[in-house]
Amino acid sequence: MSESFIPYGRQTISQADIDSVVDVLKSDWLTQGPVVQQFEKKLSNYCQAKHALAVCNGTAALHLACLALGVGPGDCVWTSPNTFAASANCVLYCGATVDFVDIDLETYNMDINKLESKLKQAEREGELPKVVIPVHFAGQSCDMKRIKALSDQYGFKIIEDACHAIGGKYLDEPVGNCKYSDIAVFSFHPVKIMTTGEGGALLTNDDDLDRQIRLLSSHGITRDSSIMMSDSHGGWYYEQLALGFNYRITDIQSALGCRQLEDIDEFVSQRNKLAEEYDNLLQGMPVITPAKRPFSYSAFHLYVIRLELDKIKFTRKQVFGHLREKNIGAQIHYIPVNTQPYFREQGFSEADCPKAQEYYESCITLPLYPTLTADEQLRVVEGLKAAIQ
Repeated sequence: MSESFIPYGRQTISQADIDSVVDVLKSDWLTQGPVVQQFEKKLSNYCQAKHALAVCNGTAALHLACLALGVGPGDCVWTSPNTFAASANCVLYCGATVDFVDIDLETYNMDINKLESKLKQAEREGELPKVVIPVHFAGQSCDMKRIKALSDQYGFKIIEDACHAIGGKYLDEPVGNCKYSDIAVFSFHPVKIMTTGEGGALLTNDDDLDRQIRLLSSHGITRDSSIMMSDSHGGWYYEQLALGFNYRITDIQSALGCRQLEDIDEFVSQRNKLAEEYDNLLQGMPVITPAKRPFSYSAFHLYVIRLELDKIKFTRKQVFGHLREKNIGAQIHYIPVNTQPYFREQGFSEADCPKAQEYYESCITLPLYPTLTADEQLRVVEGLKAAIQ
């Protein structure tokens, strides 16, 4: 009998999580009720940000963040190539153009030295970005203080793509507090740190941005008489003030989010323990384990290694295939966005971000989630050892 499949990531659902959802199903509200507001309050308190808005997924959150910051035709937004497509697509949804800043080969986050040099050139050419979207890859925060200093100098806004990083810390403060950004965005997909089934959130300390995000997330419609264009006709009255979207989250999802948020510190602690055990088990093998920066406490959404291909006789594809044959759910994060066919058609190529390409050609994501057992982790490492020897 073959051994059971070990996925690269999976949700952790307790009986208390299930009970919280059942309670909502038995209540008078399934969507847009009081539990949504409870979840948002818990999020803002946990992250120490003034405002939080929960939405249907992380992509919607990124789109709303761009819209709220006024991104539109004629604007350019920069992000990392080492990310999921949504980090770039959200810009294109607004009619703007996107460009990429290459990564560093230690954290796999946006290289801030390259960002600075690219900004200097853009200033000379009169083509500075309106927004920069740094991505906290695998759960480790970018050096946001340095990016904020550059934003002050060059005048761009900052959206933290923290979809991998809720529960992590930067300079001993929660990721998502927006101390060094205009907006931070989370994802609550089942393989992420915590889940609402599908879901996402935006956090900000700016009252005007919060109002704009809330308006755009719900059809551009308001029932707030203080911002209406006309006097209210009565208790039923509402006005559409902008072209918005239906990006709302439900009470069902928010109930799960409230419960998961209570366990998030334990989730992240366990992920860090498992990552440390991987570091120990992989010592002496021809692989590069994740680097850790002193300013960052990673949420460890992913545990990504790089194969030292010059020291092994197999290709990355062969190693990946061997792991899958052993029912070990290795994965690749990510194919550089700039090399996707859609972006190639817009003129991008591998040469634009050579470090991201170099990283991609040797990276493999190993299974990591809080309920991964010691035996399963050992099986992953033994499978990898067999695959590269």
